[in-house]
Amino acid sequence: MLRESYPYYLANKAVAPNADLEVIDKYSGEVATRVAMADAKAIDAAIAKAVEAVEPFGRFAAYQRQAVLEHCVARFRERSEELAMSLCIEAGKPIKDSRGEVSRLIDTFKIASELAVNITGEVLSLDRSPRAKGYSGMWKRVPIGPCSFISPFNFPLNLAAHKVAPALAVGCPFVLKPASLTPLGALIIGEVLAETDLPKGAFSILPCRRDGADLFTVDERLKLLSFTGSPEVGWDLKARAGKKKVILELGGNAAVIVDEDADLNDAVSRIIVGAFYQSGQSCISVQRVIIHEKIYDEVKSRLLAAAKALKAGDPKSEDTFIGPVISDKEADRMEAWIQSAVKAGAKILCGGHRDGRLIDATLLEDVPRSEPMYAEEFFGPGALLTKFRDFDEALAEVNDSKFGLQAGLFTRDIYKIHKAWDTLEVGGLIVGDVPSWRVDHMPYGGVKESGLGREGIRYAIEDMTEIRLMVLRTP
Repeated sequence: MLRESYPYYLANKAVAPNADLEVIDKYSGEVATRVAMADAKAIDAAIAKAVEAVEPFGRFAAYQRQAVLEHCVARFRERSEELAMSLCIEAGKPIKDSRGEVSRLIDTFKIASELAVNITGEVLSLDRSPRAKGYSGMWKRVPIGPCSFISPFNFPLNLAAHKVAPALAVGCPFVLKPASLTPLGALIIGEVLAETDLPKGAFSILPCRRDGADLFTVDERLKLLSFTGSPEVGWDLKARAGKKKVILELGGNAAVIVDEDADLNDAVSRIIVGAFYQSGQSCISVQRVIIHEKIYDEVKSRLLAAAKALKAGDPKSEDTFIGPVISDKEADRMEAWIQSAVKAGAKILCGGHRDGRLIDATLLEDVPRSEPMYAEEFFGPGALLTKFRDFDEALAEVNDSKFGLQAGLFTRDIYKIHKAWDTLEVGGLIVGDVPSWRVDHMPYGGVKESGLGREGIRYAIEDMTEIRLMVLRTP
């Protein structure tokens, strides 16, 4: 289904100077296709063309920007199975989950198309004192200018869309570096954008080596950097980004509290999805399950039974729930973290086995808080169980993390819900569900090591625009 090779996109045009990047089928380990790689010269040229596109893109009326986004929605629907299968192959994501991500890609562009014609400003009343009599004010949002986007491997379609779609909605030219492990989704988005009448230079999509991508970060012609990926990389990019605005969506170590009044059938079914969906390779994957001591044994028993029933294997199979993790290197790390926890006194309740890039759904208990499995982002199919007696104790345990992206809470007590909302140091609290839940128009992002700023189309539009004020004096 994949083509033999794919070009990159420089100033709206397909360019294929090489086919140097091998894209691996993450399940078979074989080369699935090859992709053109951009060098520093190509990246520099793309940024120059983005600068040139600022004025013509700024002249695009709102209905024209909306038309581009609507074209993408229509074409993504037409090519939905192609998009899903390419995602299944390049990311190892089970085919049902791949189709789900395609539906979210479509939603994200659809939301952006609706907002493209609804970017508003405000009329200000200025005459609050005698000196301002005869003055009126108003402000509007204008595009910030050329933007730099770096997207990750785990949601290569939708997380690229969360950068690309709002830029198109407001009229910001952009250069995008997709993850080298999963570049195909972004390149297919580029192929669809190349069918539109966007001004030359409005977009470039350039797979490249990390060590050759410095211009995406340091080039002063770029006015915004939006990065999704690891905290280690993200904070380093921010330190080197200069004067440009920086948006970071980084890692997590998501916790969910299960209080004694929870519906256990519902909570267990959702936690299983939250912990093991797409092999746990999500920054809001459930990693810590904090359970009231009165129901701990019952919840543990149910979680074990449900986890053991999950099918791991070929992601192209319709009944596969857990596919391969992204690379041998990551599988090595996950395996090492599990073994380290066990050596430190943790108990494996289920899973812990590895077959190449396939790692079984793994649950542990008694993991010391100093262990990476507890303190860091596991980013794989593993979660740990702990128990609590007092609700304040559970809230403190959620906050006992350098990360703060989202948290989940299963309780029927409205007072505890509000206390959790006031107390938890996270970007979002999901009540009655797992922290892994997200829809694409809500404000999404974290605090502490989890990043800066918020995604969600409306909030990205705010970051990709600047407020321009006009004051009018009537003599």
